[in-house]
Amino acid sequence: MQPTASTPTVSDAPQDNWVDRRAPARWRPFLRLSRADRPIGTWLLLLPCWWGTGLAMIVDRPRWADLWVALACAIGAAAMRGAGCTWNDLTDRDYDAMVARTRSRPLPSGQVTVRGAWLWMAVQTALGGLMLLTMNGAAIALGVASLGLVVIYPFAKRFTWWPQVFLGLAFNWGALVAFAAHGGTLHPAAMLAYAAGIAWTLFYDTIYAHQDTEDDILIGVRSTARLFGEDSPRWLLGFAAAAVVLLSTAVAAARPAPLAALVAMLGIAAFAGHLWWQLGRLQTGDPAVCLRLFRSNRDAGLMVALALVLAGLA
Repeated sequence: MQPTASTPTVSDAPQDNWVDRRAPARWRPFLRLSRADRPIGTWLLLLPCWWGTGLAMIVDRPRWADLWVALACAIGAAAMRGAGCTWNDLTDRDYDAMVARTRSRPLPSGQVTVRGAWLWMAVQTALGGLMLLTMNGAAIALGVASLGLVVIYPFAKRFTWWPQVFLGLAFNWGALVAFAAHGGTLHPAAMLAYAAGIAWTLFYDTIYAHQDTEDDILIGVRSTARLFGEDSPRWLLGFAAAAVVLLSTAVAAARPAPLAALVAMLGIAAFAGHLWWQLGRLQTGDPAVCLRLFRSNRDAGLMVALALVLAGLA
């Protein structure tokens, strides 16, 4: 898996990220292909898993095995996010070469060959699969079922104005997997959290997509950002409200004790406040602002995850 060229950075990666500063030079192109220089995607894949773990602890009771589930989800999220990004870049390499923000990525810029990308994707998928195999049968079955969504997502923007829905379906599946990993069953609370995650994804990924609207128009790629246009703030408010209501209903469905309910709802209130803060600062015509707000969703989702886990321990 030898890179065919080198480049100091990828244009939309954070400055002074750990890959550019500390990773061995020969591995940098592959780590960039996995977006390891932009960990926000791993967080956004992981946090619904922790939502599911916290809800399972509220519904049932905390178990020592939950610690391993949380850790395995973290490792699996990093591996599968990397595999998903590699798959996305393989399918989009011709489009990425035509977009200013993405043409410096490893495949269109020639840092990594197509063959090398396929091999790298296989390695990451194997690591994610290994983490999944440490869980119970229900979680394994759910994890395998998510692969179809992962495969479809890169093509969604070619046939629908709502590719963010497909991203939400894939990125929040971990809420179901982690809940099932706790006790081998699902519950309405987990399904409601999954739906809340989809609404949240529509919120943050529409913001993200506003970075590329001009290029997307030129190359014919669809997104909710293009669909909503100047009406995006109203739609985003609706998605934020749906996420908050669904998360609140998920907590109610879990039937927590009063103290646990208070802790969980305080986390959801903080989450709601964070989304409102983002809306107040949104400038859809400023890519730098959109990227900064998108990245801030790690903190929003972490508020919910910590609150649900603490509620499960209460």
